Amino acid sequence: MRRRSLLLAAVPAGLVTLAACGDGKSGSDKAGASPSPSVSAAPPPKIVEGPLPAITAGTKFGEKPTVAKGTGDPSADLAVKAVIVGGGRTIAENDFIQANYLGQIWSTGKVFDNSYDRHRPLVMQLAQGSIIDGWRYALAGKKTGSRVQIAVPPTWGYGKSGNPQAGIKGTDTLVFVIDVIDSFNSKSSVKGTEVPQTDAALPKVGTNTDGKVPSVTVPKTDPPKRLVSDYVLEGDGEEVKADQTILCQFQGLVWDGGKTFQRTYGSGRLSQFPVEQMQQIVKGLAQGVTGKKVGSRVLVVVPPDLGYGDTPPTGGVIKKGSTLVFTVDILAAM
Repeated sequence: MRRRSLLLAAVPAGLVTLAACGDGKSGSDKAGASPSPSVSAAPPPKIVEGPLPAITAGTKFGEKPTVAKGTGDPSADLAVKAVIVGGGRTIAENDFIQANYLGQIWSTGKVFDNSYDRHRPLVMQLAQGSIIDGWRYALAGKKTGSRVQIAVPPTWGYGKSGNPQAGIKGTDTLVFVIDVIDSFNSKSSVKGTEVPQTDAALPKVGTNTDGKVPSVTVPKTDPPKRLVSDYVLEGDGEEVKADQTILCQFQGLVWDGGKTFQRTYGSGRLSQFPVEQMQQIVKGLAQGVTGKKVGSRVLVVVPPDLGYGDTPPTGGVIKKGSTLVFTVDILAAM
């Protein structure tokens, strides 16, 4: 089982709403969130430049850093320093980020978490209730490609309760080094290479990369009886594994009539879902994205036996025996 990041204040809702969708054109994600150590709302912190302990090794972007133990008393404010200034997109509140990070305790230098050893960067939204507040305030306004070092007092970390699982006390200031790889928002699309769509028996999918809803033209023929998973735009990222969580834009339609039952494109939202969890809801969709490259737009046609079969969600356009058509922009995976 993949280890859950200690940074998360809550598990973000994802595409699991497919289990109870109606016409769903808004792509609303309302699955319940699992609680974990977090703090009550606090006023925005004053941001200062230090003090911050030295990075003594692994000083290049993407390298696992080694950080000295803090000396003296840490600031009661949020200390933030762009150690390496990137030249990418400026990060805004509520964006999703993809980042590697290392976290340790100021007073002891004990590393309590890092993503470098897992070889899977964090993918998380900079939103209240989704990640500790120190990250929200420290990274807003920074650019992708940056290495940012921060020192987070308890008020904007785990509060007075600390995080016993990680050995963090309620009085501990936390030191992080964060390599921000990429960022995404509701207008994001993949930028992969267009792949010819030559099979007239399959839906034709638009190749726009402006974050707007791709057109889908469903042929007036019988649907395939097998699962189809084809590239529309092929990215150059790593292949999605069955135990990963993906961040995506998506839309779902029924083959008969081509009506949309749910989508994120144009909704002001993105969706994040564990592939293993989707396996229990729409098995064909989980199988369709597994093995596909991050940065790709994928057409997935799901036959009834790998979709909802004879037990569709109530009150929507999906009926018994419906074949489902999905387009998925795989933005990131963790």
